[in-house]
Amino acid sequence: MFGTSGGKALDDLGRYEEAIASYDKALEIKPDDHLAWYNRGNALDNLGRYEEAITSYDKALEIKPDDHDIWNFRGNALRNLGRYEEAITSYNKALEIKPDYHLAWNLRGNALRNLGRYEEAITSYNKALEIKPDYHLAWNFRGYALDDLGRYEEAIASYDKALEIKPDDHDIWNFQGYALTNLGRYKEAIASYETALEIKPDYHLAWNFRGNALENLGRYEEAIASYDKALEIKPDNYLAWVYRGVALIRLGRWKEGIASVNKAIKINPDFAEAQKKKLLANIRQKLGWNKLTQVWKGLLKLIGFRN
Repeated sequence: MFGTSGGKALDDLGRYEEAIASYDKALEIKPDDHLAWYNRGNALDNLGRYEEAITSYDKALEIKPDDHDIWNFRGNALRNLGRYEEAITSYNKALEIKPDYHLAWNLRGNALRNLGRYEEAITSYNKALEIKPDYHLAWNFRGYALDDLGRYEEAIASYDKALEIKPDDHDIWNFQGYALTNLGRYKEAIASYETALEIKPDYHLAWNFRGNALENLGRYEEAIASYDKALEIKPDNYLAWVYRGVALIRLGRWKEGIASVNKAIKINPDFAEAQKKKLLANIRQKLGWNKLTQVWKGLLKLIGFRN
């Protein structure tokens, strides 16, 4: 199986290395076959070989510079490399050619959000939704950007629109719960997380966030059980170990709490360096202490904190 059509068939089967070999054969015969260069780029992208994918897309664009799909997929590869400004430029080229290209507006919004340009991202998502109002991903990502701005009520409205279209999307239920948690609507948040978990029982993020909401209601035992579920699924989830530790300490189970926090530090030493002071201040605040007691000083010593 070789040539452009053979490569595409292999692509569809997920046999990307073989697909690339097939495209290479086609390009030996016809070096100006822009579709072969484009599909080769897609196969490389699927393998996570983004630099090579961009090179392949560039070859395709030398031959056919007015192909909006190639500019769009080139943008995706750049975004996967964290080259967000270049990705936006690529999406903009796609949109110059095809202004009603909802996929490019959506992905452009994602790149803007990666740069922290949330208002511009929302504008880009809105453009996608003007073109395709039932595009649940744009409603969802729009919700993320609103979340990032602290506009939680609007975020929830955006998630609700996404869920009208795709009610079985566990991610949307999860992040709706996150927005509800940020508004202090903990019981509603728990219901949202539980819907996510009905759809995807091994969704460690939802177990983790559910634990946060339970903890905020003072339901520490249930919170710990939720963190334990998250950790069964993803034992290296250091944040779950942290939150579990805080819940244990709030129950007065100091030894277990300290061990849990220490586990997080072992998993992510960068977290220990960057977040330890903040974490400890947060624990102290949650416990309602105004000054360090001897027990508190002991905790600091045990987890290696130095002023």
